[in-house]
Amino acid sequence: MAYTITVIIIVVLYFISISNATRNLNLINGQDDLSSSLVNQVGICSLLVETQGYTCEEHKVTTKDGYILSMQRIPMGRGGKKADKPPVLLQHGILVDGGTWVLNTPDESLGFILADNGFDVWIANTRGTDFSRGHTSLSPSDPEYWDWSWDELVAFDLPASIQYVHNQTGKNLHCVGHSLGTLIAFSAFSKGQTLNMLRSAVLLSPIAYLGHVSSILARAGAEAFSSEALYWLGLHEFAPRGKDVADFLSVICKIPDTDCSDLMTSFTGPNCCLNSSMTDKFLEHAQSTATKNVIHLAQRTITMYDYGNVYSNQKRYGQSTPPVYDMGRIPKDFPMYLSYGGKDALSDVEDVNTLLNRFNDHVPDKLVQQFKEDYGHVDFILATNAKKEVYDRMMDFLKLH
Repeated sequence: MAYTITVIIIVVLYFISISNATRNLNLINGQDDLSSSLVNQVGICSLLVETQGYTCEEHKVTTKDGYILSMQRIPMGRGGKKADKPPVLLQHGILVDGGTWVLNTPDESLGFILADNGFDVWIANTRGTDFSRGHTSLSPSDPEYWDWSWDELVAFDLPASIQYVHNQTGKNLHCVGHSLGTLIAFSAFSKGQTLNMLRSAVLLSPIAYLGHVSSILARAGAEAFSSEALYWLGLHEFAPRGKDVADFLSVICKIPDTDCSDLMTSFTGPNCCLNSSMTDKFLEHAQSTATKNVIHLAQRTITMYDYGNVYSNQKRYGQSTPPVYDMGRIPKDFPMYLSYGGKDALSDVEDVNTLLNRFNDHVPDKLVQQFKEDYGHVDFILATNAKKEVYDRMMDFLKLH
């Protein structure tokens, strides 16, 4: 159970921590009001893309279980030239939305860089985020709306998004994921989902195994809380700037020798190359997820959601333990590009190596690995030098496939 609390604290504080010390203290005291954020009043296209001089289209995708997801398309670069390369779907991580791909300047944001290089860019937004809160029959105020974990993102959200892009363009596409977006992709691929519509996948800060997460504050939190913490946290919607999460954070920060003045470094590892002015902007885009999704991340192996007892698992899965997502079942000739960092406290190097060991018999030229010794978790999406250090090589990989 200590491991469970560790992972929960990590994902909570990961995005709360992308801020300076003053802003963090305001969050702890519950002084941040998400409802007043501009992001609730306008869409990603008008807020982040069109303001940079790009054409942007808003789309809606309905999953088979009724969730209505927003999607943005950037069909051409700044020069107005229509895309002449295949579609690329960008899948974000937990507690953010697709806006993270276009938060930086056009010369630094992957979404803009891809568009300027002739790719047809599509930005996915998972259920529960600000612009993907619709449903055919449920409201976010209904507990049932939040009855999902990343199992449902694997089974419904990612396949629906890929199918939509394929239907709209008539072309197979590339899939790019960061953090939880990579876990969703790996798991879907292991079940053979969507592969017939994909050209390749790029996995940044790949998440699969979580046995060596090295966050200092998370370990302190694990020592302080018992299994009752899950009950105490028991909300259906897990809102990173809500009062309950802020209260939880305030307790963690009172643990002796726990430093909450630089939460970002303490929880994600030292990110080498971020623009300091971007941290508050990034925080503004913190998003809700399901509490069940956060709890699911605490599983030690890549399995479906564990309901905690033989009876419930048997009823749900027809077996006493949750089924495994077998990484060894990903086709050996499917092109994948994995980029990970030596300073990443969430996508730990040992855990990535455990994942890579599952791909030992992958066709060599279909599996590209890139290790960035000085990169932390957030560098892969917001580093000012990511184009030179990661994206240019990634672009060459995409052009080959």
